[in-house]
Amino acid sequence: MFAEADAETAAAPEAPGAASTAPRTRWAAIVWGLFFAGLAFGGIWLLSDPQRRDSVTDWLAGLAPATIIAVSLLAVGVLVLVAGLAGLLRRLQRRMPH
Repeated sequence: MFAEADAETAAAPEAPGAASTAPRTRWAAIVWGLFFAGLAFGGIWLLSDPQRRDSVTDWLAGLAPATIIAVSLLAVGVLVLVAGLAGLLRRLQRRMPH
């Protein structure tokens, strides 16, 4: 059964230029993976020491509402920046000659 499927796919004509294109690099996966790995590393580093954990807790408890809004907007901006970086790398990859 599998030999028949292999014979059919081997006999099927390839699209023109399909053999000459190299696999694309998935830049979004690389950029977002690095971002989340850095975020996880920072979180583990902050929470691994009781003194740092207490400092972060005190800092969060002392935030004013305007500061919370500003930090939230900054976080959204960082997400947009990372998404833009992934898109920029993809566009650069498309413009490069193969």
